[in-house]
Amino acid sequence: MNKFLRGVLASIIGFLIGGVLLILLFFGITMAIISGLESSYDDKKVKVEDNSVLHINMKAEFVDRESNDPFNNLNIGPFKGESTMGLNTFLKTLDHAADDDRIKGIFIELESFPGGLATLEEVRNALIDFKDSGKWIVTYSETMSQGAVYVSSVADRSYIYPEGDVLFTGLSSTLAYVKGLFEKMDFEMQAIRGPNNKYKSAVEPLIADEMSEANREQITAYLNSIWSQWLGGLSEEKGISQDKLQEIANNLDIRSAQLAVEHGLVDDVKYKDEVIAELMEKVEVEDEDDLEMISYGKYKNYKPKRTGERPKDKIAVIYASGSIESGKSDDGTMGSETIAKAIKKARQDSTVKAIVMRVNSPGGSALASDVMWRETILAKEEKPFVVSMGDVAASGGYYIACAADKIYAQETTITGSIGVFGLFPTTEKFFNNKLGIKFYSVNTNDHSDMFNGIDKFDDVEYEAIDTLIKEIYYDFISKVAEGRGMTEEAVDEVAKGRVWTGADALKEGLVDELGGLDDAIAYAAEQAGIENYRIKELPSQKDPIKELFAELGNKSSMYVAKTVLGEEYKYFNWIEQTKQMTGVQARLPYLIEFNY
Repeated sequence: MNKFLRGVLASIIGFLIGGVLLILLFFGITMAIISGLESSYDDKKVKVEDNSVLHINMKAEFVDRESNDPFNNLNIGPFKGESTMGLNTFLKTLDHAADDDRIKGIFIELESFPGGLATLEEVRNALIDFKDSGKWIVTYSETMSQGAVYVSSVADRSYIYPEGDVLFTGLSSTLAYVKGLFEKMDFEMQAIRGPNNKYKSAVEPLIADEMSEANREQITAYLNSIWSQWLGGLSEEKGISQDKLQEIANNLDIRSAQLAVEHGLVDDVKYKDEVIAELMEKVEVEDEDDLEMISYGKYKNYKPKRTGERPKDKIAVIYASGSIESGKSDDGTMGSETIAKAIKKARQDSTVKAIVMRVNSPGGSALASDVMWRETILAKEEKPFVVSMGDVAASGGYYIACAADKIYAQETTITGSIGVFGLFPTTEKFFNNKLGIKFYSVNTNDHSDMFNGIDKFDDVEYEAIDTLIKEIYYDFISKVAEGRGMTEEAVDEVAKGRVWTGADALKEGLVDELGGLDDAIAYAAEQAGIENYRIKELPSQKDPIKELFAELGNKSSMYVAKTVLGEEYKYFNWIEQTKQMTGVQARLPYLIEFNY
């Protein structure tokens, strides 16, 4: 009887808990839908007062494309939204603000820059363009990372909390090598790289105990290239020589907010109320209640009144982001089927006069990359086809970009990595020694079970895979040579899996011009011979409500993993992605971390 009662009680409690969770979920979804509906009418509601200050709080992560998902603000356990800022919307918003007579200046709060290195450069350049309109920028930070120092350097005045921390130590990059972990598990990876792909370090952390000289050489080169770009920008804006900046970093001269001011990296130390008082002076008001500050989140929905007819001509901007896989795009992945379909749609649309593809990818499946490459060839035969590279456009990301009429990249874009590899796990010892499991195969032919993931390749099998990878690599460099107007020998010299920054890639002929998304769009319009046009963004974004219910299970498991593992979640995610790799890969060593 007691056992029965305990069972009944457990069922009742479970039912109540489940009911509460469902009510909370329903409430959250309802509020998100209301929020989404309200935001769709925000352009009608947004009222910008005269003498306003645009307030930007740089906390949300920058992504290339603004999300249409109203659930970004949902915050119920595993259903917590991912707060993001779309770079496309940010650039457009700053353009509007520069032309809006009611906006007198921008007030930015930031501590670290929430985005990649090339995105940082693009945001910084947009702020410089805003200043060129004759308006001012003020920044305030409680603490400042190096990225925040670099962004704030373009402000008319940059302030930091008197007891705040400032970081200025130079750049570093960290790779996690996991061969030792695999050995303890009796787990082995067979890695086969393209011919002389000595810089193709995507497999290195899985098969080596330490960093190779070739990998150290390329990482040193691109870190120095990025740091040189930052030093140049800081020197120009703050009037400090690059040699002096190097000395400051090497000697760890900046250990406090006051020292940052003394060395000229920040203009002054101030409390936030003092900064607000300065803003009031700038807009000439005496009472803080009269200080009109409009948030970025609200102002981005403001749409200037259209003059004249809506343009019929369009430029398609295709967002190709994430790790490359076959099939449809998903959260964090770029599906070849989705992107190829988007390129084809833009090509066949007679109102689309040019195509710009924004690439932000470390690469992935070589086959999937080739599927998308084919569509780029067909597109450029009919209309101008331009590529804008984001933070990363490497390996497979470069593969899908190489045929473009013109390639734009930021100085700090990570690109190149022209090379391929195959990764094949061997798990026989793991199952035998750790789990006591043995496998026996029955085959119709000598090598029917070569891809079972249990046994190592024999000599014949290894030679077959090695030959295949060589063929794919030579096909890769031949397509780059054709797209870039280079010889295959010249491409091979700068390939070998080597990673380049955008600045160095320009010198090596792998990109055509340094610039951002707006520059690429302007060039595409010029090549198409159009001046009045509108942007058509592709692929079409998914219905957020359908996506929510389709991904409930996935979001729950991710939430648990992130909660338990914390900062180490990135390593778990990397191993999970490695397990999903199939076929030959054209992929960057994307676990590299930039510490800035």
